[in-house]
Amino acid sequence: MNTVERATELAEPLCERLGLFLWDVRFEKEGAMWYLRIFIDRDEGVDMDICEQFSREYNELLDAEDFITQNYVFEAGSPGLGRKLTKREHFEVCAGDEVRVTLYSAINGEKSFVGLLDEPNDKGFTLVTQCDDEGNATESMTLTYKECSSVRLNDDAYLM
Repeated sequence: MNTVERATELAEPLCERLGLFLWDVRFEKEGAMWYLRIFIDRDEGVDMDICEQFSREYNELLDAEDFITQNYVFEAGSPGLGRKLTKREHFEVCAGDEVRVTLYSAINGEKSFVGLLDEPNDKGFTLVTQCDDEGNATESMTLTYKECSSVRLNDDAYLM
């Protein structure tokens, strides 16, 4: 079991007990330093108090298990408004939301698109890029996950 899998295994029961959704776990090297990043969420959002509570309790679990051999910094927080969608369940939870998609290869000369995330499945999703006055899709594209270099919630949609 790698570091992310073990860290996830420790975080899931704590998240469940605290009424949180475990969005993502990352163990990343930046420069000379390693970072264990746990992203948590809940329907009403997370604030500093819940991040502090999660961090305090999770730190105790990390100290007890002591499974990370490298020196590292532990960070816990919200995935944010412009959160990156990386797992199938992310796409399912965010179906109907506006996303920004960046592709590896251009389609009709474009690599970036904004639209509504629709119909996620095992291979990809539909991106609705145009709707009529009643909200019915008039233009859309079907994309595979492999075609996408990045899919994020469109944080501009929440700034109104």
